Amino acid sequence: MSVNTGAKLFRKVDVDQFDEERFVEDAGDDSSAVGPNESEVNNLLAQNRNAEALKAVLNNPPVNTKDQAIKDRCASLVLRVLSAFKVSEMEEAINGLEQPAQDVLMKYLYRGFESPKEAVQSNLLAWHEKLFAVGGYGCIVRVLTDRKTV
Repeated sequence: MSVNTGAKLFRKVDVDQFDEERFVEDAGDDSSAVGPNESEVNNLLAQNRNAEALKAVLNNPPVNTKDQAIKDRCASLVLRVLSAFKVSEMEEAINGLEQPAQDVLMKYLYRGFESPKEAVQSNLLAWHEKLFAVGGYGCIVRVLTDRKTV
């Protein structure tokens, strides 16, 4: 017999932690859950600085919170910013965004598609067309596979 037959060190590994069927949701930090600064965004919209307002509203999305009221408030703010743009300004604003901000914008577009309002839908479709031209399929796939929603 071998000398190491009584060794029990291998039994200290928790094999259940590697089970694919067992999902433990991340304990998100709610410190960044406040979302974008609404007064700053409103000031930028009042000064007709729409591109800067778009960057400000996409800067701090409430993805780590489970409070639906905060997510609804941020989504309505983003829709208000998007409706302030003219169609000719959309592509320039999208080109000024980094890839993570483009992904957050796509999340908000799909969130806007959930609530059918005729005036908003046509604007959202125009945004989706312009964003798809810049971000491609990768942007859509990243948004659809991400567990964190806005």
